[in-house]
Amino acid sequence: MKILSVNVGLPREVTWQGKLVTTGIFKEPVQGRVMMRRLNLDGDQQADLTVHGGVSKAVYAYPSEHYGYWRTELPGMDLARGMFGENFTTEGLLENAGLHRGQVSNRRNGSHGHGTTNALLQTRYKVWTCRYHQAFSGRRRTGFYFAVMREGMVGAGDAVELVGHEQQDISVADITRLYAFDKDDVKSLRQATQIEALPESWKGYFRHQLEKQTEQ
Repeated sequence: MKILSVNVGLPREVTWQGKLVTTGIFKEPVQGRVMMRRLNLDGDQQADLTVHGGVSKAVYAYPSEHYGYWRTELPGMDLARGMFGENFTTEGLLENAGLHRGQVSNRRNGSHGHGTTNALLQTRYKVWTCRYHQAFSGRRRTGFYFAVMREGMVGAGDAVELVGHEQQDISVADITRLYAFDKDDVKSLRQATQIEALPESWKGYFRHQLEKQTEQ
């Protein structure tokens, strides 16, 4: 498992459906190593902090394995790394893995880096600043966020080593499934409300879904 590309960008104003909006979706690969901090990467910034950013959503990762699918869905488009607004384009990290804590290390020179990240199960859904993200949850190719547990330098080619599981019974893909599809899966909903790493707002949503099931 590794980081293929580190991508950053600052918010821009664009015209979307006749309206001027500000978006941080535009990311480009950087050369060399970048400092990963508690809230974002150096040179990167989120536009709407009500839905992106913060300690729980500091870094957004997207699996490179999905790019082939989107090239078929979006023929003729130049899908360069960072196209989907991700900070990390990854290899070997998918949404169906259990929630995990991973250490980023620079194996190329045999020394470990100083960045440790905690994979957070909160996924990206219908982001109104980018039309392509509206299809992510439906195709279950959402990517995932990282919370930065220890700051450090990161770069393309860095390995991601799993050093511990936060929760082995439920994955990022399960959270997507519960949020968008199987809202009546009582057993999994109960599991989701017990996940310590899940933000309280998400736990509240799943508790509400449980209450609706008991009322029926």
